[in-house]
Amino acid sequence: MMKITGDQQLIKKMNKTIVLDTIRQRQPLSRADISAAIGLNKATVSSLVAELIDSHLVTEIGPGESSGGRKPTLLLFNKQAGFAIGIDIRVSDLLAVLVDLEGNVIREKSVPLDDFTPDNVIDQIRKTIRQLSRKLPESPYGIVGIGIGVPGLVDEKSHVVSAPNLGWNQIDLLDFLTSEFGSNIHIDNEANAGAIGEKLFGAGIDSQNLIYLSIGIGIGAGIIVGGELYRGASNFSGEVGHMTIAEDGPLCRCGNRGCWETLASEKALLDQAAQAWPESSVELEDILEVARSGNSTAIELLNRIGSQLGVGLANLVNILNPELIVIGNRLSIAGGLLQDSMLRTIEERSLSYHRNKTHVDFAKLGIRSTALGAASLPITSFLADPDISVES
Repeated sequence: MMKITGDQQLIKKMNKTIVLDTIRQRQPLSRADISAAIGLNKATVSSLVAELIDSHLVTEIGPGESSGGRKPTLLLFNKQAGFAIGIDIRVSDLLAVLVDLEGNVIREKSVPLDDFTPDNVIDQIRKTIRQLSRKLPESPYGIVGIGIGVPGLVDEKSHVVSAPNLGWNQIDLLDFLTSEFGSNIHIDNEANAGAIGEKLFGAGIDSQNLIYLSIGIGIGAGIIVGGELYRGASNFSGEVGHMTIAEDGPLCRCGNRGCWETLASEKALLDQAAQAWPESSVELEDILEVARSGNSTAIELLNRIGSQLGVGLANLVNILNPELIVIGNRLSIAGGLLQDSMLRTIEERSLSYHRNKTHVDFAKLGIRSTALGAASLPITSFLADPDISVES
């Protein structure tokens, strides 16, 4: 019997991953279609497909159109072979989604947060994971992993270095969760996760280079370059909100004045709304509702925020010249109420050459961008090992 070397095993694993990815991206298709698409011979493809069927990641769905001979059997990726959970830790709540292996939302849960201490937040995460994991649709793998987006700096080992809006420093969130929920847990900056979500499922599907702006209490950014998340030496996602756009502007929590997030975030809008309506407790949804009804004060507030948003966007257009900028998180629900003043300011302040090459859009996933992007991280890790098998 011929002995299979380590190199041969690695090549086989890589080929199986390519076959699985081809089925996921181009389904339904036949074994012959796969062979033609990736250049492997039909016998090798058939052998790898058989293994993927045995592991329940691929299913046969019946005959396709004949090109002259016997009708080929078509293949589908089994999106319900397992499920993942994505969690977005926000300053007011946790948003969690249970998704299948193609990112389709099966269940969703929002949990209010009044206490941001790590112990309480971790306890709420645990409870939410357990609740979403109950009564799963039948599947061979169940929950394959968990992804979590955190509003702060997360290092390459998924260690939360700092999350100022939560009051966190040096929190090993991963360590608290792996003992109960396994090793396939991924923690990342919430803007990075949002960028991945919009690239995979939202506004960025057709874009290879984009900036995702997470605009809530602060402003963070995740960058996709060449279709992949950019992780540079500098923490760009933690710094973009502190770009100075008005030297005599409000004092920022970072100690400087006129930072972008002090003038163009949800918090900036709410702070200005509190001055306009000092007797009322106003939320973003309230402002949008009265603006849509024609309230001039609300419209003026949104125009002001839109203009300040446009100042920072024009800087990004001029400096980075991205293909797409996606405005996400809470401020994305304002949509068209910000659009005119925002686009007018970008027009006034950006170079026409760059402006003509950059499209600005609002998140198609709305407030779910981060949760869905976070859920995709354990799915990607799970599917990267096509030699997985169902335990008997």
